[in-house]
Amino acid sequence: MRQILIPTDFSENAMNAIKYALELFKYERSEFYFMHAYEDEVYNDKALSTRDTFEAVLRVVSKKSQKNLEDILKIVKEISPNPRHNYNIISAYNSLVDEADIIVDGKNIDIIVMGTRGETNDKKLTFGSHTLQVLKYVQCPVLSIPENFKYAQPKHILFPTNYLIPYKRRDLKLLCEMAIPFRAKIDMLYVTNCDKLSMRQEDNMQFIKDALCNNDASFNIVNNKNFIEAINNYIKDNNIDMLVMVNTRHSYLENILFQSAIDILSLNIQIPLLALQNTRRD
Repeated sequence: MRQILIPTDFSENAMNAIKYALELFKYERSEFYFMHAYEDEVYNDKALSTRDTFEAVLRVVSKKSQKNLEDILKIVKEISPNPRHNYNIISAYNSLVDEADIIVDGKNIDIIVMGTRGETNDKKLTFGSHTLQVLKYVQCPVLSIPENFKYAQPKHILFPTNYLIPYKRRDLKLLCEMAIPFRAKIDMLYVTNCDKLSMRQEDNMQFIKDALCNNDASFNIVNNKNFIEAINNYIKDNNIDMLVMVNTRHSYLENILFQSAIDILSLNIQIPLLALQNTRRD
């Protein structure tokens, strides 16, 4: 059974991510966990003027969180009464990253689904602060859904990689299983100014070929010194429905996530991004 965690801040973007996940996994037996972590809301509450008011504010925020999650559960059951799906809610006085880590480990979560931006919805940013934290620090694949993205079956998936790192079999199995119900084509893309692969790259490529043996997968090389430009062009020219990247040291995605000025990043992702995680960041 697929284990799916969906953090929510009760924004429209978060609800859009929920709807996308319900459609994407509608053919799979899945256990959904809708989670709200509200530690920041307690400390940012205007009523929290002194330590004497802390417990009262905590009770109010906790009650509101639980009520909002129950409302989401009602909506989900109305729009997706899927016999293959089980739904759970988790309200926690904790930070988003810490609570996500607890649930990922405790429930053996396969994938986290969330919006690229949340309630603050700063359109200058590629990712909102909460999504960025989860992408960087939670050791689990993360599927982020852009604002207002309308669900479409992922028929054409782009997976840029430099083939320099080994891949986790479980992550590639996840991608393989997500693509099969939709008969999706997976395009591997190596952006380089050198056509020759090292032995390590060849071995990692072969590992991917073996893992995706049940999928329609192609292996492509694009000569370009600017990988962001190359990815943007490939998405536009090939009608890509989903972007897959690996988040590890020396990867394309790390270069994006750890830019000092993420708000001016030229990779403006308008399609769902599946970030596969390869190393823990301590």
